[in-house]
Amino acid sequence: MKLSTTLRVLGVSAMLSMTALSGAVFAQDSPMVGGAAMMADKDIIDNAVNSADHTTLVAAVQAAGLVETLKGAGPFTVFAPVNAAFEALPAGTVDTLLMPENKDQLVGVLTYHVIAGKIAAADLVKAIQDAGGTYTAATVQGGELSFMLDGDMVKITDGAGGVATVTIADVMQSNGVIHVIDKVLLPAS
Repeated sequence: MKLSTTLRVLGVSAMLSMTALSGAVFAQDSPMVGGAAMMADKDIIDNAVNSADHTTLVAAVQAAGLVETLKGAGPFTVFAPVNAAFEALPAGTVDTLLMPENKDQLVGVLTYHVIAGKIAAADLVKAIQDAGGTYTAATVQGGELSFMLDGDMVKITDGAGGVATVTIADVMQSNGVIHVIDKVLLPAS
């Protein structure tokens, strides 16, 4: 290896080691999600409404009456599905969930994406490793989510057997953390 390549590798390794030790990713102080900077001094709702990738989630949170809850002190860990995740559900599912008469079901689905407390990615990875490869956590809805690693990616298995991948981790908020995911998580029927 050339000296410059070796130095670059050592520099990256040192930065990754510092990040792992600190439990935070310094470069992600204001990560971009859905074309908008997510500011750590704003709450979950104030950031989510600015993400073009989360308009369906925001509409669902509003329809469920959960805005004030997710603006609260928390802390919360939210696994936030992107619009494409909602679009991948069977036709009519989102429209049905958004109907006023289905509010309780909508609240159940949305609160299944929330864990009480603030769980950063490094803490989640450590919990998975400490648990022997699969970590299970209770959601605010009352069901459980199972977390595992696939290479360096965190995978989440829901109660219905679906699997989501964390695509953007550690979007820090004033009242918790958001981890962006590529699938809607569904509790067991």
